[in-house]
Amino acid sequence: MTAPRIGVLVGNPRPRSRTRHVARALAMTLADRTGADRAETIDLADHAAVLFEPDGRNVRRLDHEVRACGLVIVASPAYKASYTGLLKCFLDRVPGGGWAGVTAVPLMTAATPGHAAAAGLALRPVLEELGAHVPVAGLAFPIADFGRVGRVVADWVDEHADRLDATRRASA
Repeated sequence: MTAPRIGVLVGNPRPRSRTRHVARALAMTLADRTGADRAETIDLADHAAVLFEPDGRNVRRLDHEVRACGLVIVASPAYKASYTGLLKCFLDRVPGGGWAGVTAVPLMTAATPGHAAAAGLALRPVLEELGAHVPVAGLAFPIADFGRVGRVVADWVDEHADRLDATRRASA
């Protein structure tokens, strides 16, 4: 049984952000744990100009890249107790049920402890609406712990790897 490709979708309006760094660290840790291949990171800050193109061709291409992953980390900084408008613009262009067969892991970077629930309360429902299987509430990463990103991510993976692996086995 082969492990899925792990993709990263980043909705931070700042290119090469701390959110992207945390998401890529999570992808690498999950890949190391499961033997999965890592797919390219889609940093929506690099694609902001195409999100509103009327024909949607470039958004469909990005969406196809996400769908090609068995597991995708969807990352955003917490912004006004939710995910960013940039990520919303992209997700609004994905048809309902379009991510059936994809396992998604919500990841939110949070500046305050009050934002910690945003991954499960704001991002998870929209991913489920798109048809993704979301077996974990997600990772709420405190920006104050940025200097310990490897340890925080490894601890989260230790806690959730069995559930993610069971999902992978069930879908294979």
